[in-house]
Amino acid sequence: MPKEKPELSDAMRKKLSGKSYVKNPINGTKFTIAISSAKGGVGKSTFATNIALALKKIGCKVGLLDADIYGPSIPKMFGIDEKPKSDGQKLEPVLKYDIQCMSIGFLADQQTPMIWRGPMVTSAIKTFTQKVNWKDLDFIIVDMPPGTGDTQLTFSQEIKMDGAIIVSTPQEVALLDVKRGIKMFDKLQVKILGLVDNMSFFTGDDGKKYSIFGEGGVKRTAEEFNKEFLGEIPINSKVGKTGDQGKPIVESDPENEISKIYLNLAKKIKTNFFQN
Repeated sequence: MPKEKPELSDAMRKKLSGKSYVKNPINGTKFTIAISSAKGGVGKSTFATNIALALKKIGCKVGLLDADIYGPSIPKMFGIDEKPKSDGQKLEPVLKYDIQCMSIGFLADQQTPMIWRGPMVTSAIKTFTQKVNWKDLDFIIVDMPPGTGDTQLTFSQEIKMDGAIIVSTPQEVALLDVKRGIKMFDKLQVKILGLVDNMSFFTGDDGKKYSIFGEGGVKRTAEEFNKEFLGEIPINSKVGKTGDQGKPIVESDPENEISKIYLNLAKKIKTNFFQN
C-alpha cells in the first residue's frame, strides 16, 4: 500500500486541469462570499443567515443564496413559504428582513427530496446565479452545501468568488473535512477570508466555560494553513430557537452577545472590501 493517499481522484484532477474557465460575477452584485464548511452539521447555514443579517444591519445591501440543493435551510430559517415571481425570463428574489433571498426550497415542498444527479444540480446553480434578478447588492452570501463536489466546482470555476469563510466546530472529525476544503479552495484559487470556530463552548450556570467539542482546533488549523482565524462563536440555545422560528438571532435579538459577535465580524468584512 502507498504511504500517502492521493489528495485528489483522477476524475477530479481532470475537472481541475486542462481547461480554462471564465469567471463571471453575479449580475447585480458587487462581492460574492461563500460560506463553506466541508462538513455537515457544524452550523454553516446558521452562520450564513446571521452574517447576512449583520451585514444588512451595518448598512450593506445583501442577498442570500441557498446553494445547498439537497438540503436547503433558508426557507425554514427565514420563515419564507412563498414562491418567487417570474417574468418568464428571470426569477425575482424573495425579500425578507430587507435581504434578497433565493433557494431551491422556494420552488419545492419542504419535504420533497431533490433526487438529482450532478448536471441537474449544476443547472440549478447556474439558474440562481444567472437568471435571478439580484438588485444592487453590496454582498451576496452563498450558503454552500457540505463537501467538495459539483456545487463547489461550479461556483469556483465559473463564478467570480471574492472570498470564502470556512465554518467548523473544533472537533477533529470536522477539521479533517475542513482541511480538505481549504486545499480545494486553494487549488481553485478562491481566497479564504478566514476560519470561524462555531459552537466552540458554552458557559454553564456556574460561570465556567465547557468546551464539549474540544478546544482550539480551528485556530490551530488556521495557523497550520496560514489562514486568518476570525474568532469563536459560543453555543447559545437561543440561536437554535430563533432559527427554528424563522427569525435568526441577529434580527430577533441584536443586543445578544452572539449577535454582537456577528456584527463585529460583519464590520470586519465590510472594511475588508470597502477600504477606500
